[in-house]
Amino acid sequence: MMRLDKFLSEASPYSRRESEKLIRRGAVTVNGETVSKPDAKVSETDEVRINRRLIVYRKYIYLMLNKPQGYLSATEDKRDPVVTDLVPEDLRHFNVFPVGRLDKDTEGLLLLTNDGNFDHALMSPKKQVTKRYFAILDKPAEPADAGLFAAGMDLGDFTTKPGKLEISQDDPTHVFVEISEGKFHQVKRMCEKVGKTVLFLKRTAIGALPLDKSLKPGECRELTAEELILLQNN
Repeated sequence: MMRLDKFLSEASPYSRRESEKLIRRGAVTVNGETVSKPDAKVSETDEVRINRRLIVYRKYIYLMLNKPQGYLSATEDKRDPVVTDLVPEDLRHFNVFPVGRLDKDTEGLLLLTNDGNFDHALMSPKKQVTKRYFAILDKPAEPADAGLFAAGMDLGDFTTKPGKLEISQDDPTHVFVEISEGKFHQVKRMCEKVGKTVLFLKRTAIGALPLDKSLKPGECRELTAEELILLQNN
C-alpha cells in the first residue's frame, strides 16, 4: 500500500505536488469512487483514474532506443544532447538511464531503464553478454583479420576477450563484429589493430535481442514481455 499522491507521481507524468492538486480538485477516482485526500492508501491492483484516464502503476520500465549519432549515452550534459532527451514526454517521469553506452558517433541499439538490477545483469563482465555491430571500413577486411579477432587482442591498456569478425561476401569493407565487452572505442580500436579505420558503426543486437528495424534513428519504444525474456535468458 502507498499514498495516492505517491502512486500518481510514480505512475503518471504529474509531480507529487501536481498530483496532490488533482486529488483535492476531485479529478482522481479509485475503484470508481472520487478520492479527495492525497494520503489515501492504494495498491498496485486498484483501478486509479485521472479525469477518467486509467493510470497503470509500474515501478520499472524498459525501453529500446535506436540511438542516432551526435547523442551522448548519459542523462545530462552541459554541451551535447543526451539520449534521455529522446524519451517521450509521457515516460520521462520514470527517470531512465542508459544501459551501458554507445559512443557519440555510433548509432543503433541502446537500452534505457530505471531498474538498476537489470542494468547490472546485462553489463556485468561476468555475464559476457554479446553485442553485435555493423561497421563500414576504409579498407577491405581480410580472412586473417577474423583470426586476430578470435584470438583476442592486446590493445595496450587491456587485452580483449575473443571476438568475432564476419566479412560481407558482397562488400569486404562491410563487416559484422561481436564482442562480449564494451570498453571505450573497443570495436574501432580492434579494427585499427588490423589496419582498418571504422567509417560507420551501428549496434544491431544485444545478446539475442535485435534492434527493431522499424525504429527510425531517435525513436524508442517499450520492450515487449517476449523481448525481456530474450535478454534474461542470455
